[in-house]
Amino acid sequence: MGKHVIAGAGQVGTQLAERLLAGGHDVTVVTRSGSGPEGVEKVAMDVSDRARLATVAKGADAIYNCVNPPYHRWTQEWPPMAASFLGAAEDTGAGLVTLGCLYGYGPVDGPMTEATPLAATGVKGRMRARMWEDMRAAQEAGRVRVTELRASDYYGPRSTDQAHLGEVRFVKPLLAGKRVMFIGDPSLPHAWTYLPDVAAALAIAGTDERVWGRPWHVPTAPAVSARDVAARLCETAGAPAPRVHEIPRAMLAAMGKVNPMMRELREMRYQFEKPYILDSSDFERTFGMAPTPLDGALREIIAAA
Repeated sequence: MGKHVIAGAGQVGTQLAERLLAGGHDVTVVTRSGSGPEGVEKVAMDVSDRARLATVAKGADAIYNCVNPPYHRWTQEWPPMAASFLGAAEDTGAGLVTLGCLYGYGPVDGPMTEATPLAATGVKGRMRARMWEDMRAAQEAGRVRVTELRASDYYGPRSTDQAHLGEVRFVKPLLAGKRVMFIGDPSLPHAWTYLPDVAAALAIAGTDERVWGRPWHVPTAPAVSARDVAARLCETAGAPAPRVHEIPRAMLAAMGKVNPMMRELREMRYQFEKPYILDSSDFERTFGMAPTPLDGALREIIAAA
C-alpha cells in the first residue's frame, strides 16, 4: 500500500480519504485548519506553500488537489495554489491528481468528451483551462506525472450547501414538501455526478499508472432534468409531489448584489439554458467503473437525509 496526500477535507476530499484508508493506504490530509476524517494524518497549512507541501508529500505516491476556493476568489487564490501543487509534485516525484470540472469547455453543443476543446470565455472557465494546460505542459516536459478528473455538478450524501441538488438546497426542502428554486431551466437534461463516484474515480486515478498525461471524465449517469430528479426522489421517499421553479433572472441579479456566490453563479448559468451532456465512457471502459444508477443513488441520499 502507498502514501497519499489529499489537499482539502470537503465534500470530496473527506470521502476520498475514507476510501483510500479502507484500501489500506496511509493518508495525509492537508487543510488550512488541520481538519480531516478519523484515521488520517492531519496537517494544518497553506497549500500555496510549495516547500512545505513538498515536505509533507515526501515519499507519496500521489498528491490530490481537492481544494476549491470561493468563486469570487478564484483569480487570486488558484494561481499560487496550482503552481504549488505542480512544484511539489516535481520536487517529490509524486503523481498529481487534480479534481477538475467542466467549466473549461465553456458553452457547448452536444455531449462533452475529453477531446472537446477548452474554449471557455468566462473567467472561471479560462482559469481552469489554463491550470490544465500548465499541468499538461509540465508532463510533456518530463517534469511531472499529472492527470485531471472532470466531473459535472455534484449530488449525493454530504454535499455542500451550494450544490444545486444538495441536501440543503434541494433534497431536504423537497422531502419536507417545500418549494425549491433552481438557478436555470429545471426541465432540461443535465449531467449530475454522484459524490461517492467522484471519490472512487480519484482513488483509481491515484493508484493506476494508466491515468497520467491526460484528463478523464468521472463516471456519470445519463443526463436527467432537475424536475425528473425531484420527481423520482419524492416518489422513492413517499414525499409530496415536488415543486421546482426557475429563479427569475431579475431575482438572481438582485441576489448577486448582496451574495458573492450568487453573483458568480450568473457566469455559469449557460449550463442550465440547454441540455448539458457528459460522456464518461472512456474512463468507464478503461478502468471498469460504472456510474451509480440514479435510483440507487437517490435511495442512499434519502437514507442519509
